[in-house]
Amino acid sequence: MIGKSIQYFRKNRNKTVVFPSEKQNDRKGEIVMKKGIALLLAGILLCTALAGCGRREEPYGEEPLDAKPVIYLYPERETPVTVALDYDGEITAAYPAFDGLWQVTAAPDGTLTDARGVTYNYLYWEGLREWQPDFSRGFVVAGEDTASFLEGALAQLGLTRREANEFIVYWLPLLQDSPYNLIAFQTEAYTDHAALTVTPEPDTVIRVFMASKALEAPVQIAPQSLSAPDREGFVLVEWGGARIG
Repeated sequence: MIGKSIQYFRKNRNKTVVFPSEKQNDRKGEIVMKKGIALLLAGILLCTALAGCGRREEPYGEEPLDAKPVIYLYPERETPVTVALDYDGEITAAYPAFDGLWQVTAAPDGTLTDARGVTYNYLYWEGLREWQPDFSRGFVVAGEDTASFLEGALAQLGLTRREANEFIVYWLPLLQDSPYNLIAFQTEAYTDHAALTVTPEPDTVIRVFMASKALEAPVQIAPQSLSAPDREGFVLVEWGGARIG
């Protein structure tokens, strides 16, 4: 018996003998390692996803999007109003529902009520434009000065404090992180391509549409002159904007 054992040892002296318990431990270690790698990869993917959740992606980028034009109606007395929009482009969203026009009853405080009795603060739409914004005149504004600039500019353009507040809280997050912004308030370049037909016809129409571009450094541009009509009678107010590039 001893002789056979010695003979076996000599034949296998260059081989490593692995006992069953060692094989089991190796398999367990391999399984634990694979699980660890899987958990690590899952953690990396989760961190990546969470990092993107806090960022508000600009919905404009390469798309020619006219973003969140909203229309306020202020008649002198409660009045049924029809608003038709003839837009050079594709309407991508509207609220309330839009089939070429809106029909609502407008109250002097701006509350709008549809045929179902649902109330709204304004008429909303967005679209992909087929017109080019005009940047021949405008303003270069540091990102950190965006809020104060808009407060002053929107007052000159005729918006009330409530209307200006709603404009600023929408656009401020999209402008304030750029080193600078080139801002140009559009006139006929916008209104000629987003024509409104309103019945009954408003006495005062104020349409504010801000086109903007992010800049790394200031550029020279002739300043715009900003003004607004007096708000008299039945007043229609609209604001919206586009982020270019």
